Amino acid sequence: MSGVESRLAELGITLPDVATPAGAYVPALRSGRYVYTAGQVPFVDGKLPMTGKVGAEVTPEEAKDLARTCALNGLAAVSSVAGGLDRVVRVVKVTGFVASAPDFTGQPAVLNGASELLGQVLGDRGVHARSAVGVAVLPMDAPVEVEMQVELADWAD
Repeated sequence: MSGVESRLAELGITLPDVATPAGAYVPALRSGRYVYTAGQVPFVDGKLPMTGKVGAEVTPEEAKDLARTCALNGLAAVSSVAGGLDRVVRVVKVTGFVASAPDFTGQPAVLNGASELLGQVLGDRGVHARSAVGVAVLPMDAPVEVEMQVELADWAD
């Protein structure tokens, strides 16, 4: 068992299957030493557990948990093209989108769900720059969407 796989097991986390794209794109793309994920919505077994706007139909606490799920889906996508998560040198950037009620301003706290998961799983390699953006609506009325850029070790394939 790899180091990251062991850490996931310690945390009681199972890496999900890579989510099927909802359009004409791939879940993740490797370019040299970098992996770029598509926006990951909080699919669980191919379905959104919640829909709606954060600050209206979805509480900030629920949205934080959904952002965690998005990041977990992102790690699955990274792993699928990187040859495993042990190849991750660092998470470089995370961008999160929060479908927000007009008066909701807690996007950074919502995205902490993703950032905290990356730190728990990858340790210092999970520390990253981040943007948390409030938007009017996301695909399929998802409350949260997360994308990430990850640097890989320079190992031969």
